[in-house]
Amino acid sequence: MTTPTLGQPPSPRISVLSLSVPVAMGYVPLGMVFGFLFVQAGAPWWLALLASVFVFAGAAQFMMVPMLAAGLPVASIALATLVVNLRHVFYGLSLLDKLPVKPWARWYLVFALTDETYSVLTTLPPGTRTRQMVTVALLNQGWWVLGTLLGAVIGAQAQISLVGLDFALAALFAVLAVEQWRHADSAAPLWVAVVSYAVAWALLPQHALLSAIGLSVLAGLFWRKPAASEVTP
Repeated sequence: MTTPTLGQPPSPRISVLSLSVPVAMGYVPLGMVFGFLFVQAGAPWWLALLASVFVFAGAAQFMMVPMLAAGLPVASIALATLVVNLRHVFYGLSLLDKLPVKPWARWYLVFALTDETYSVLTTLPPGTRTRQMVTVALLNQGWWVLGTLLGAVIGAQAQISLVGLDFALAALFAVLAVEQWRHADSAAPLWVAVVSYAVAWALLPQHALLSAIGLSVLAGLFWRKPAASEVTP
Protein backbone atom coordinates (compact mmCIF):
# COMPACT_ATOMS: atom_id res chain seq x y z
CA MET A 1 0.00 0.00 0.00
CA THR A 2 1.39 3.39 -0.99
CA THR A 3 1.35 6.29 1.40
CA PRO A 4 0.84 9.89 0.29
CA THR A 5 3.90 12.13 0.22
CA LEU A 6 4.15 14.50 3.16
CA GLY A 7 3.12 18.04 2.31
CA GLN A 8 1.07 16.98 -0.75
CA PRO A 9 -2.67 16.54 -0.14
CA PRO A 10 -4.26 13.64 -2.01
CA SER A 11 -5.95 14.55 -5.27
CA PRO A 12 -9.74 14.69 -4.86
CA ARG A 13 -11.88 12.17 -6.67
CA ILE A 14 -13.76 14.00 -9.40
CA SER A 15 -16.12 12.70 -12.07
CA VAL A 16 -15.20 14.98 -14.95
CA LEU A 17 -18.02 13.55 -17.04
CA SER A 18 -20.63 14.58 -14.47
CA LEU A 19 -19.14 18.08 -14.44
CA SER A 20 -19.30 18.29 -18.22
CA VAL A 21 -22.79 16.87 -18.80
CA PRO A 22 -24.62 20.13 -17.88
CA VAL A 23 -22.41 21.94 -20.39
CA ALA A 24 -23.28 19.32 -23.00
CA MET A 25 -26.97 20.12 -22.55
CA GLY A 26 -26.28 23.60 -23.87
CA TYR A 27 -23.34 23.04 -26.19
CA VAL A 28 -24.77 20.23 -28.32
CA PRO A 29 -27.98 22.04 -29.38
CA LEU A 30 -26.20 25.39 -29.75
CA GLY A 31 -23.44 23.75 -31.78
CA MET A 32 -26.15 22.28 -34.01
CA VAL A 33 -27.61 25.75 -34.53
CA PHE A 34 -24.20 27.12 -35.47
CA GLY A 35 -23.44 24.26 -37.87
CA PHE A 36 -26.86 24.57 -39.46
CA LEU A 37 -26.61 28.34 -39.95
CA PHE A 38 -23.03 28.09 -41.19
CA VAL A 39 -23.99 25.64 -43.91
CA GLN A 40 -27.12 27.63 -44.81
CA ALA A 41 -24.88 30.66 -45.35
CA GLY A 42 -23.22 28.75 -48.20
CA ALA A 43 -20.11 27.37 -46.49
CA PRO A 44 -19.13 23.66 -46.66
CA TRP A 45 -19.88 21.48 -43.65
CA TRP A 46 -16.24 20.67 -42.99
CA LEU A 47 -15.40 24.36 -42.65
CA ALA A 48 -17.96 24.67 -39.84
CA LEU A 49 -16.28 21.72 -38.12
CA LEU A 50 -12.83 23.31 -38.48
CA ALA A 51 -14.16 26.55 -37.02
CA SER A 52 -15.35 24.74 -33.89
CA VAL A 53 -12.04 22.89 -33.55
CA PHE A 54 -9.62 25.77 -34.13
CA VAL A 55 -11.69 28.84 -33.21
CA PHE A 56 -14.08 27.57 -30.50
CA ALA A 57 -15.42 31.00 -29.63
CA GLY A 58 -19.13 30.41 -29.01
CA ALA A 59 -20.93 33.71 -29.62
CA ALA A 60 -18.13 34.90 -31.90
CA GLN A 61 -18.73 31.90 -34.17
CA PHE A 62 -22.38 32.89 -34.56
CA MET A 63 -21.17 36.39 -35.37
CA MET A 64 -18.95 34.93 -38.09
CA VAL A 65 -21.90 33.61 -40.09
CA PRO A 66 -23.38 36.92 -41.35
CA MET A 67 -19.89 38.42 -41.68
CA LEU A 68 -18.74 35.56 -43.89
CA ALA A 69 -21.97 35.70 -45.87
CA ALA A 70 -21.40 39.44 -46.44
CA GLY A 71 -17.88 38.75 -47.71
CA LEU A 72 -16.07 40.80 -45.05
CA PRO A 73 -12.26 40.44 -44.90
CA VAL A 74 -10.67 38.05 -42.42
CA ALA A 75 -9.02 40.97 -40.58
CA SER A 76 -12.42 42.50 -39.77
CA ILE A 77 -13.76 39.16 -38.54
CA ALA A 78 -10.65 38.63 -36.38
CA LEU A 79 -10.98 42.11 -34.83
CA ALA A 80 -14.66 41.60 -34.06
CA THR A 81 -13.86 38.22 -32.49
CA LEU A 82 -11.19 39.84 -30.32
CA VAL A 83 -13.64 42.45 -29.03
CA VAL A 84 -16.37 39.90 -28.29
CA ASN A 85 -13.96 37.58 -26.43
CA LEU A 86 -12.09 40.32 -24.56
CA ARG A 87 -13.84 39.25 -21.36
CA HIS A 88 -11.78 36.04 -21.37
CA VAL A 89 -8.72 38.10 -20.42
CA PHE A 90 -10.34 38.80 -17.05
CA TYR A 91 -11.31 35.14 -16.72
CA GLY A 92 -7.71 34.07 -17.25
CA LEU A 93 -6.34 36.55 -14.72
CA SER A 94 -8.58 35.13 -12.00
CA LEU A 95 -7.47 31.57 -12.84
CA LEU A 96 -3.70 32.12 -12.86
CA ASP A 97 -3.24 30.28 -9.57
CA LYS A 98 -5.30 27.30 -10.75
CA LEU A 99 -3.83 26.85 -14.22
CA PRO A 100 -1.42 23.90 -14.49
CA VAL A 101 2.34 24.42 -14.74
CA LYS A 102 2.84 22.17 -17.78
CA PRO A 103 3.05 24.43 -20.87
CA TRP A 104 0.90 22.26 -23.15
CA ALA A 105 -1.90 21.98 -20.59
CA ARG A 106 -1.69 25.66 -19.68
CA TRP A 107 -1.90 26.82 -23.30
CA TYR A 108 -4.79 24.51 -24.11
CA LEU A 109 -6.81 25.70 -21.11
CA VAL A 110 -6.17 29.29 -22.17
CA PHE A 111 -7.48 28.43 -25.65
CA ALA A 112 -10.49 26.45 -24.42
CA LEU A 113 -11.52 28.89 -21.66
CA THR A 114 -15.15 29.58 -22.51
CA ASP A 115 -17.71 31.03 -20.10
CA GLU A 116 -19.01 27.59 -19.16
CA THR A 117 -15.57 25.99 -18.80
CA TYR A 118 -14.49 28.88 -16.59
CA SER A 119 -17.53 28.35 -14.39
CA VAL A 120 -16.73 24.65 -13.99
CA LEU A 121 -13.01 25.17 -13.35
CA THR A 122 -13.65 27.72 -10.60
CA THR A 123 -15.68 25.16 -8.65
CA LEU A 124 -12.95 22.50 -8.70
CA PRO A 125 -11.40 21.83 -5.29
CA PRO A 126 -7.75 22.62 -4.56
CA GLY A 127 -5.35 19.88 -5.60
CA THR A 128 -7.25 18.93 -8.75
CA ARG A 129 -4.94 17.15 -11.17
CA THR A 130 -3.87 18.72 -14.44
CA ARG A 131 -5.32 15.77 -16.35
CA GLN A 132 -8.74 16.33 -14.77
CA MET A 133 -8.77 20.04 -15.62
CA VAL A 134 -7.72 19.42 -19.21
CA THR A 135 -10.28 16.61 -19.56
CA VAL A 136 -13.09 18.94 -18.46
CA ALA A 137 -12.08 21.54 -21.05
CA LEU A 138 -11.59 18.89 -23.74
CA LEU A 139 -14.99 17.33 -23.09
CA ASN A 140 -16.68 20.72 -23.22
CA GLN A 141 -15.10 21.49 -26.58
CA GLY A 142 -15.98 18.00 -27.75
CA TRP A 143 -19.69 18.63 -27.07
CA TRP A 144 -19.54 21.81 -29.13
CA VAL A 145 -17.75 20.08 -32.00
CA LEU A 146 -20.25 17.22 -31.89
CA GLY A 147 -23.17 19.63 -32.06
CA THR A 148 -21.55 21.50 -34.94
CA LEU A 149 -21.08 18.26 -36.87
CA LEU A 150 -24.70 17.19 -36.31
CA GLY A 151 -26.06 20.58 -37.32
CA ALA A 152 -23.85 20.91 -40.39
CA VAL A 153 -24.35 17.40 -41.77
CA ILE A 154 -27.65 15.96 -40.49
CA GLY A 155 -29.55 19.18 -39.80
CA ALA A 156 -28.79 20.78 -43.14
CA GLN A 157 -29.72 17.63 -45.08
CA ALA A 158 -32.99 17.00 -43.24
CA GLN A 159 -33.99 20.68 -43.08
CA ILE A 160 -34.74 20.41 -39.37
CA SER A 161 -36.19 23.53 -37.76
CA LEU A 162 -33.88 24.67 -34.98
CA VAL A 163 -35.97 27.64 -33.86
CA GLY A 164 -36.02 28.00 -30.09
CA LEU A 165 -32.87 26.03 -29.34
CA ASP A 166 -31.01 29.28 -28.66
CA PHE A 167 -32.78 29.32 -25.28
CA ALA A 168 -30.51 26.45 -24.24
CA LEU A 169 -27.67 28.94 -23.68
CA ALA A 170 -29.75 31.02 -21.25
CA ALA A 171 -30.78 27.86 -19.39
CA LEU A 172 -27.16 26.72 -19.23
CA PHE A 173 -26.03 30.03 -17.74
CA ALA A 174 -28.82 29.80 -15.16
CA VAL A 175 -27.64 26.34 -14.06
CA LEU A 176 -24.01 27.48 -13.84
CA ALA A 177 -25.00 30.59 -11.88
CA VAL A 178 -26.84 28.43 -9.34
CA GLU A 179 -23.77 26.20 -8.96
CA GLN A 180 -21.56 29.25 -8.42
CA TRP A 181 -24.02 30.51 -5.79
CA ARG A 182 -23.95 27.18 -3.95
CA HIS A 183 -20.13 27.05 -3.81
CA ALA A 184 -19.55 30.72 -2.98
CA ASP A 185 -18.67 31.77 0.57
CA SER A 186 -20.35 35.15 0.08
CA ALA A 187 -23.11 36.57 -2.11
CA ALA A 188 -21.17 39.82 -2.59
CA PRO A 189 -19.63 38.90 -6.00
CA LEU A 190 -23.06 38.10 -7.43
CA TRP A 191 -24.55 41.38 -6.27
CA VAL A 192 -21.53 43.30 -7.54
CA ALA A 193 -22.05 41.71 -10.97
CA VAL A 194 -25.78 42.50 -10.98
CA VAL A 195 -25.29 46.13 -9.94
CA SER A 196 -22.38 46.57 -12.37
CA TYR A 197 -24.46 45.35 -15.29
CA ALA A 198 -27.41 47.55 -14.28
CA VAL A 199 -25.16 50.62 -14.17
CA ALA A 200 -23.43 49.70 -17.44
CA TRP A 201 -26.73 49.05 -19.21
CA ALA A 202 -28.08 52.42 -18.05
CA LEU A 203 -24.98 54.38 -19.09
CA LEU A 204 -23.57 52.43 -22.05
CA PRO A 205 -26.24 50.05 -23.37
CA GLN A 206 -24.26 49.30 -26.55
CA HIS A 207 -21.26 48.11 -24.50
CA ALA A 208 -23.03 46.93 -21.37
CA LEU A 209 -21.28 43.54 -21.05
CA LEU A 210 -17.74 44.83 -21.46
CA SER A 211 -18.42 47.82 -19.19
CA ALA A 212 -19.97 45.59 -16.53
CA ILE A 213 -16.92 43.32 -16.57
CA GLY A 214 -14.65 46.33 -16.13
CA LEU A 215 -16.72 47.63 -13.21
CA SER A 216 -16.69 44.20 -11.57
CA VAL A 217 -12.90 43.98 -11.92
CA LEU A 218 -12.50 47.44 -10.34
CA ALA A 219 -14.77 46.41 -7.50
CA GLY A 220 -12.69 43.27 -6.99
CA LEU A 221 -9.48 45.30 -6.84
CA PHE A 222 -10.77 47.65 -4.14
CA TRP A 223 -12.95 45.16 -2.28
CA ARG A 224 -11.34 44.13 0.97
CA LYS A 225 -11.99 40.55 1.89
CA PRO A 226 -12.88 40.33 5.57
CA ALA A 227 -10.18 38.71 7.64
CA ALA A 228 -10.99 35.30 9.00
CA SER A 229 -11.76 35.49 12.68
CA GLU A 230 -9.56 33.43 14.90
CA VAL A 231 -11.37 30.68 16.71
CA THR A 232 -10.21 30.15 20.27
CA PRO A 233 -10.41 26.66 21.68
